[in-house]
Amino acid sequence: MKRQIIDTIKQYETIILHRHVRPDPDAYGSQIGLAELIRTNYPEKSVYVVGEHEDSLSFLATPQLIEDDKFDGALIIVTDTANTERIDDQRYKRGAFIIKIDHHPNDDVYGDLLWVDTSASSCSEMVYDLFEEAQGYANWTMSDNAARLLFAGIVGDTGRFIFPSASEKTFETAGHLIKYNFNRTALFDGMYEMDRKLLHLQGYIYQNFTIDEYGTAYIKITQEILKEFDVTPSETSLLVGSLGNVKGICAWVMFIEENDSIRVRLRSKGPVINGLAKKYNGGGHPLASGATAYSWEETDQVIEELTEICRSFK
Repeated sequence: MKRQIIDTIKQYETIILHRHVRPDPDAYGSQIGLAELIRTNYPEKSVYVVGEHEDSLSFLATPQLIEDDKFDGALIIVTDTANTERIDDQRYKRGAFIIKIDHHPNDDVYGDLLWVDTSASSCSEMVYDLFEEAQGYANWTMSDNAARLLFAGIVGDTGRFIFPSASEKTFETAGHLIKYNFNRTALFDGMYEMDRKLLHLQGYIYQNFTIDEYGTAYIKITQEILKEFDVTPSETSLLVGSLGNVKGICAWVMFIEENDSIRVRLRSKGPVINGLAKKYNGGGHPLASGATAYSWEETDQVIEELTEICRSFK
């Protein structure tokens, strides 16, 4: 499969890379890291990365704005995106050939060529696997910036290597990547430093979350609370892991009110929660998923179902 992907990349002069909406470090790392690899090894090709920019990830890179006609006859590569609804920039459909590279469950089997590995810690780890294959098969080399992006993606999706998804292979991959010349301290600062306003909101979360006898916890962040702390919905992504530090917690959900919907961020220390996310317009990993609700009554249903999951697990 990896050699088929490499051969397909060789065939196309224009290559456009996509990832999922509401990007995280692995989305940027795999998408733009792979783009950097292709540019380094095929400088004659036109390579673009698209999608709405997430300001909190500016320290990593910035996507490009391109015209519609660039998609005509182009190779499309979609990374870190389980289903077509979540592909950022739906113009991907205009491409001539689509490759899917992902580590989420393959519930939406899209694309002309698919490489899905749910055992991988991150899609960035998969891109490094692709590079290792191409290194011997097609004489690929890696730039320092590509290594930086892939390392960031792995760090982000493993929670700094503390999630169960971080395997021996993950650590080996990270060990190879840190041999390249990039500033890890600056990278970690970009990923984990917080403005004071976010720390204040984190304090609010610790003071106001609810936890029950089964270890089910939740916090509801309304638009009024966001305005009070001068925080945007996307900035709260840095806080989703906060409740994981609470002793006795089994699984938790953070609800973030947006203009026309409520973002649902689910995390777990054991029970599988991506099935619950799928019921509410989402999906993801067994222990880390996202979904969308459209009323506070619906969020109460999510809490009830998460409580039952934790009760059964206990």
